[in-house]
Amino acid sequence: MPAHTPRKTRQSSSFPAEEPVPSAGEREASASESEQEGPVAVISRRAADRLRAGHVWVYRSDVEELAGVDGEDAPALLPVTDRRGMLLGTALYSGASEIALRLISQEAIGEDAWLALLRERLKAAIALRLPMLSAETDACRLVFSEADALPGVIADKYGDLVILQLLSKALDNDAVRLVTAETLREAVHPRTIVERPDARIRELEELSAPAAAPLYARDIEEPLTKTVFHLNGLKFHYDANSGQKTGAFLDQRENYAAAARYAHGEALDVCTYQGGFALHLAKTCRRVTGIDVSHAALEVAEQNLAANREQLKDSEVDWIEANAFDLLREWSDAGAAYDTIVLDPPAFAKSKRAVDSALRGYKELNLRALKMLRPGGVLVTCSCSHHVSPAEFTEVVRAAAGDARRRVRLIERRGAAADHPVILTIPETEYLKCLVCEVS
Repeated sequence: MPAHTPRKTRQSSSFPAEEPVPSAGEREASASESEQEGPVAVISRRAADRLRAGHVWVYRSDVEELAGVDGEDAPALLPVTDRRGMLLGTALYSGASEIALRLISQEAIGEDAWLALLRERLKAAIALRLPMLSAETDACRLVFSEADALPGVIADKYGDLVILQLLSKALDNDAVRLVTAETLREAVHPRTIVERPDARIRELEELSAPAAAPLYARDIEEPLTKTVFHLNGLKFHYDANSGQKTGAFLDQRENYAAAARYAHGEALDVCTYQGGFALHLAKTCRRVTGIDVSHAALEVAEQNLAANREQLKDSEVDWIEANAFDLLREWSDAGAAYDTIVLDPPAFAKSKRAVDSALRGYKELNLRALKMLRPGGVLVTCSCSHHVSPAEFTEVVRAAAGDARRRVRLIERRGAAADHPVILTIPETEYLKCLVCEVS
């Protein structure tokens, strides 16, 4: 967008009832309003209503004007107003992202106040998680972006190793890294903090390449980048230089334990990745087969199995490298049968346009699994596509049950673990769906 002259914004805590006529409360507030000059983002009424309802995102299509902003050199922090100049708060700005603005405060704040707020919110987020940690579980998500009022900041703890992701252009600076690393170091005392951006988001957001060296290492000469962490008493290998996302799916921790409570007999873990569900199923099942298309992931799954072999000695566990759709179609047609099946595929819907295709994929997997379950069997079925609502996912499983002519009783409706909290006014934070069902 072209540069404009600086614009005055009006600070008010009143919310408009109608535009352009102000309400009585707004007229009263405007009598004592203060004004500030400088760059400002003016957003559409739709976006303003969204922020007032408690969300924190403004899409690029809803930014009507960037006043006093040079598009080539825009500030990381921008005041946000509605069309009439009523201040809505301060946001992190990204000119490359579809989400152009991420609100961090309902007041006008500068960089010093933002960095102080960053430190305060990091401490609050970590304090929320510390009681969840123990000798049996020493890994969790310490900071969960919008769910902790820190849009674009994610930090995961794997034993003595902390992995940081900064997923917004406005966070891509030394000041943010310094405050974040210092706060993490003081709060959880890790041996190493490594920044590891999501490759896809790094490209979309036009983020800089992370430094080769860790943000912090207790031992500078030999920083810890590989470790073994614990979930629910089981051991898992973690390598900061490989794997998906930050490396492991911590959001399923409580669902792993729930699956183990209900599982029995012969079990199948579809899209096992590094064996998270499979190893938990092996606690209660006599035989477990894990399926994944990734050879590298299955190699780590085998290492994880070896690390837990003594604890899981009463169960036989094996891995199959295959495409889940092809294999389940072949096996269900051949009459294969299991007592417990877990479906934990990757996100099928990366955008709203992909939802219909995703729903077809989920139905196919659930249909095949339902056909393969013995009477009294257990189905644990998951979706991590936030564009697919809980109602849509439940309907897919219901439709699959009807087509398979199976009676399916819902035992539990679950979501992400407690270290991935849900904010009711930000539905995107409720992305993981998990249904535990008994099939007759």
